[in-house]
Amino acid sequence: MEPKVTDSHCHLDFPQFEGELPDLLDRAAKVGVHRMVTICTKLKNAPAVRALSDAHAPVFWAAGTHPMSAADEPLATVEDLVALAIHPKMVGIGETGLDYHYTADSMAVQQESLRIHIEAARRTGLPLIIHARDADEDMARILAEEHRAGTYTCVMHCFSSGPALAQAAIDLGFYLSMSGIATFPRSQEVRDIFAAAPLDRVLVETDSPYLAPPPHRGRRNEPSFVNLTARKGAEVFGMEYADFAAATEANFERLFTKAA
Repeated sequence: MEPKVTDSHCHLDFPQFEGELPDLLDRAAKVGVHRMVTICTKLKNAPAVRALSDAHAPVFWAAGTHPMSAADEPLATVEDLVALAIHPKMVGIGETGLDYHYTADSMAVQQESLRIHIEAARRTGLPLIIHARDADEDMARILAEEHRAGTYTCVMHCFSSGPALAQAAIDLGFYLSMSGIATFPRSQEVRDIFAAAPLDRVLVETDSPYLAPPPHRGRRNEPSFVNLTARKGAEVFGMEYADFAAATEANFERLFTKAA
């Protein structure tokens, strides 16, 4: 049997997967991917994502407003997010964060949205799920400011930022999630950041349908491919795959306690 592993971040409600979920889940199970967290990126889609989770035992969910949508969607309230968190399979707040790569013009509303999500994470005790791109300084500053104001847990999803933000997150007790980016030939800096991180702060994910690892790069990603990223993670840490998979499972269950 394949070692068990969890895809801690995917987007199963996206149109790329329409009509394929039973087969997709079967492929995942065959390679040991026994659990996944699908992420709702716009709160108006929460009912559909919740229903998807209800219909499939391996699927848990999280909800928030993606930073690239923060200026186009109604601003979430803390109460909105807390209400969604009542659902037994809703296990995280987000993804939220900052993205100045394409949407720097909305940085003010992104920061406001981020702080709302942090407060919801505090109130619910659920982990915050962070998207960060080209915003390392602001991200590190806000996470630290808010942590001083009241503690919360967090994962830096699909981590591909710089070493300073990685260290800032680790210093706050947060987690880094390894995606298919870490498997790309030109991603040695990302691999070096993970190699320097404590093993007990590392998760794995696909961010599917995006960022498929080799040999599927350039095609649609899916949860079954997370074991390819985890195998690369085992290489990065100089471990047997089964031991690395077990470590990431323990980390996931420590952070995402509702899914444990």
